[in-house]
Amino acid sequence: MLRHRFPAMQMDIGFEVPAEGVTVLFGPSGSGKSTIINATAGLLRPDACRIEVGGTVLADTRAGLWLPPERRRVGLVFQDSRLFPHMSVATNLRFGMRRVAPGPIGFDEVVDLLGIGALLQRRPHTLSGGERQRVGIGRALLAQPHLLLMDEPLASLDAARKTEILPFLTRLKTALKLPIVYVTHALDEVMRLADSLVLIEAGQVVGYGPAPEVAARADMPLAQRDDAGAVLPCRVESHDPGRALTRLVDGGVAFLVPLLDLPVGAACRVRIPAREVILAGRPPEAISLHNIVPGTVRRIVADPGRRSVIVEIALPGGGLLSRVTPDAIARLALSPGAPVLALIKSTSIEVLGG
Repeated sequence: MLRHRFPAMQMDIGFEVPAEGVTVLFGPSGSGKSTIINATAGLLRPDACRIEVGGTVLADTRAGLWLPPERRRVGLVFQDSRLFPHMSVATNLRFGMRRVAPGPIGFDEVVDLLGIGALLQRRPHTLSGGERQRVGIGRALLAQPHLLLMDEPLASLDAARKTEILPFLTRLKTALKLPIVYVTHALDEVMRLADSLVLIEAGQVVGYGPAPEVAARADMPLAQRDDAGAVLPCRVESHDPGRALTRLVDGGVAFLVPLLDLPVGAACRVRIPAREVILAGRPPEAISLHNIVPGTVRRIVADPGRRSVIVEIALPGGGLLSRVTPDAIARLALSPGAPVLALIKSTSIEVLGG
């Protein structure tokens, strides 16, 4: 819980998500995301708050509890990596170790995890933006934090550098099992990284929960975006090299996608854009689509601005979104509770990190 009054906005924030994994705070600039990060780190004292992470209370204004920043054991990563320009990469990394006792996160482990072994003797001005951010993340990790706070760490990077660093962030959350709170207003980062998702607008929480559930809600703000879509956790069940296809499973649903270079059993997640999901009332007799997925209509929400409708489809292991015209709803006689088939091209399914 966090309440704070700014001259132009009154913040009233409340949410509870699992400590494990990556919690993404998502919303437009100025909505209050960074305020949550600063209050969690102890850099901003709100008018009222209770902040608890993994059973440890960091602040409770009603009880008069306010841990100073140095006792909160949080690591901070900002847009700017804030490296010391006169130090080598190795010295910058070890700076994070100076004021803490040795802990479970080792120097060699961080170097290997972030792929920065070849950079250790270089100075920050010789690094790319993505390399500097990886070093900044490494320095924060070597301070042995109990929680990692990341405030739009990729916002200053171009698309190429973003693509370079996202796989390292995926590895980070998988390898270290460290709770991470991650701020962004970029949906591609949400889809790749979020385990839990908190939607924030104008200082208010408009929705939160497991990322696959929130992303597939037709009544959430994400569904009104041009790039709306569902994200589903999957695993590789089998490969068919002869057909150049891989079979992925998510609960009771299977998807065929172009052949992947992943081992059988590997975890991944897929993103299926709402604009790529076609709806049908019965199986077509002959069609090139590989994925014909049965589901049930859960919600139908109008999007007047785009003269379309968002249909939320319940699946055994999650959900999908489909953007269609109002005429399609009428022709298929769709309503909440009605059975429906979701038709998806294999090439429309984007396979992301695990």
